[in-house]
Formats: sequence, structure tokens, C-alpha cells
Amino acid sequence: MSEHVSRRTALAKLGVLLNAAVAAILAVPVIGYLLSAIERKRGYTAWVGLGPLSQFPQGQTRLASFKNPLRRPWDGQTADIPCWVRCVDSQNFQVFAINCAHLGCPVRWFPQSQLFMCPCHGGIYYADGSRAAGPPPRGLFQYPYKVEKDQLLIKAGELPTLATYPATQSAGGNS
Repeated sequence: MSEHVSRRTALAKLGVLLNAAVAAILAVPVIGYLLSAIERKRGYTAWVGLGPLSQFPQGQTRLASFKNPLRRPWDGQTADIPCWVRCVDSQNFQVFAINCAHLGCPVRWFPQSQLFMCPCHGGIYYADGSRAAGPPPRGLFQYPYKVEKDQLLIKAGELPTLATYPATQSAGGNS
């Protein structure tokens, strides 16, 4: 026996099907967002290598980069995060975030004047990362570091900020 399906029934079923498809499409990013919070809590920061100590001669400041510990295949070049490494002596370093403490513009190192300078609003920092002049409210943010087996490692995965590394806390040093 063949039953005749009315137009109203067919359109109602089609409407339900389309609504379910739209709900599924909208649910995917929402679920991804909620699950990313769990992923961040369980392993957002990690110790990553900047290279052998021989890459950072004593008394010099060098640009280095590291891979974001939570990179995705589609991140491409944006997964490479630059930082400034200042070698105080053979076992003591300062590793600065490249971002100005004012509005986050990338600072440049000028070895002739021994200063970091921000091109956006004229922020100037001394070689030790402390504020020298301009609008920045504080010195450059620093990554915690450690030395293991002749390799310089930093704790990476999130941008150092006042919330993660307060000014009263010494961000450098072997943690």
C-alpha cells in the first residue's frame, strides 16, 4: 500500500531537517570554544627551547623565536613567536617579550645606543628591559627561563602580562 504524503507534511519534515542542519553547524564552533578552555587549563604553558647557549654571546642581545606550544597545522608562520634574549653572563639571561608594554607594538633593539625602542609611540627601554621614556607604564615583560643541558628554555604558551607575571615578581631566574 502506498500512502500519500501531503505537501504540508513534506514541508514540515523538510523544515525540521533544515533546522537540525543549521543547529549542528552552529553547535560545532560553540562546542570547540567550550572544549578549548579545558585544553588551555591542562597544558597551555610549556618549556620550549630557544637554542644552545652558544647562540647568545655574553653581553649581547639577540632576537630569537620559538614555536607556540599550542600551534595548529593551519597557524603557519604565526606560530613562530619572536623574543629578545639578553645574555648577562654564561648562566644568567633576560628573555623579553617583543611587545611594548604600552600597546603591544614590536620593539626593536638598537645595539649602538643599548636601547629597545618602540616605533609606534616612542616608548624607550634600557638594555635590562626597564622603562626609560615614553608612554609605556612599565618595563618590558619577561619570560621565565631555565638552562638545561646547554640549552636555553623559556616558559611559553601565553603572552607575559601583568596578570601572569606581576611586576613585583622576578620573571627572570632559574624557576
